[in-house]
Amino acid sequence: MAEREIPEEYLEGYAQLLEEVAATGRRLSRDELASRKALGERAAEAGFGLRALVRTHLTAARDAWPRGHTDSAEAALSAVQQAVDAFAEGYERAQRLAVRREEAARREFIDDLLHGRSDLGRLAERADRFGLRLSQEHAVAVARGPVAYDEGDAVPRRVEQALVARFGDRSILLTTKDGRLLCVAPGHHGEVLTHFAKQAHAATDGGQVAIGRPRSGPGGVVHSYEEALRTLEIAERLGLDEPLLRAAELLVYPVLARDRQAMADLVHNTLGPLTTARGGAEPLLDTLTSYFDSGCVAAEAARRLSLSVRALTYRLERIHKLTGADPSDPAHRYMLQTAVIGARLLAWPANDL
Repeated sequence: MAEREIPEEYLEGYAQLLEEVAATGRRLSRDELASRKALGERAAEAGFGLRALVRTHLTAARDAWPRGHTDSAEAALSAVQQAVDAFAEGYERAQRLAVRREEAARREFIDDLLHGRSDLGRLAERADRFGLRLSQEHAVAVARGPVAYDEGDAVPRRVEQALVARFGDRSILLTTKDGRLLCVAPGHHGEVLTHFAKQAHAATDGGQVAIGRPRSGPGGVVHSYEEALRTLEIAERLGLDEPLLRAAELLVYPVLARDRQAMADLVHNTLGPLTTARGGAEPLLDTLTSYFDSGCVAAEAARRLSLSVRALTYRLERIHKLTGADPSDPAHRYMLQTAVIGARLLAWPANDL
C-alpha cells in the first residue's frame, strides 16, 4: 500500500526558520518550539506515521540547507534537532492521549457489557469496534488467582499473548474485572475458553476458572458472566478445588440454592440436632462431607479425616442417633447429603439460618 504524502501544512514555516537560524546563529524560541509541538500533535491526530514525518523534515532540511560557512551549517543542524525533537514530543503526547482515550472507552464498554447498563442496540454497535458480534452466542470464562489483577499487569498480558499466538484475535475479548481475569469468546469456539482456562491456571499459580454457558444477544454476555461468578462462589463454599469448573455441569447447586428458605428449613430440621453434640456441629458435618465425597466408603473417608475407621464409624453412629437419619441407609442418604450441600451453600453453622 502506498504511503500517504505528508501535506505541506505540517512543515509550515520550517524552511524559513532554518534559513533565519543559519543566518543569525540563534536558538529556536519558546513560541517556535511550541508551534512545532502543536504541528506534531495535529499530524498524530491525522494518522500520519512518525517515521514518514521525520523523513519529510529531513528532506526539507536538505533542500533549505545553507551553502555557506561552517558556522551556519552547525546552527542549522542544531535547529533541525530542536525542531524535530519538539515535533516528535507533540506527536508522542497526542498518541498518549489517544491511547488513554481508547483505554477509557474500552473500560467503559466492558463495564457496560458486563452489567447491562447501556442500551442494548447501542451496546451492540460499540461491540463491533472491539471485535465482538453480540448477535451471536458468547460465553464468558472468569479466572481468580491468589491476588487481584489489573489489565496492564504481567499475568493478563501473558495469558493474552498465549491466546493470540494460538487463535489470533478470533473475536476474543480478554480483560480484567474486580481483580479477576475475564475472557469473552463466541459460544461455538469452546476451545478458546478451554485454552484460556489452562493458561490462566498456569499464569495465576493454580488459580481457578469457571466458564458460564453460551448465551445469545447483547444481554447474553452478562448472563454468562454472572453464571461464571456464581459458579466460583459455589465452588468456594463447597470446597471444590478443580481447576476448571463448567456452570453447565454444576446446575444442581444453583437450583438447590434458589429457594433459600426451603433449604434453610431442610438444614435446620435435618442437621440442627448436631449442634447439641460435644464440640458442636462442625466436626460431624465434616464427617458427613468426607463420607459423601468419598462415595460412602468408610475407609476412604477416615483417611481423608485422618481418623481410624472405628472413630469414623462412631461418628456416623452419633449422627444417626442425633438426627434419626442413618448415613449408610440409602433411604436416608439423599436427604442427608442434600442437607449437607445446603449447609455448605449457606455457610452453616458459622452463619445463622
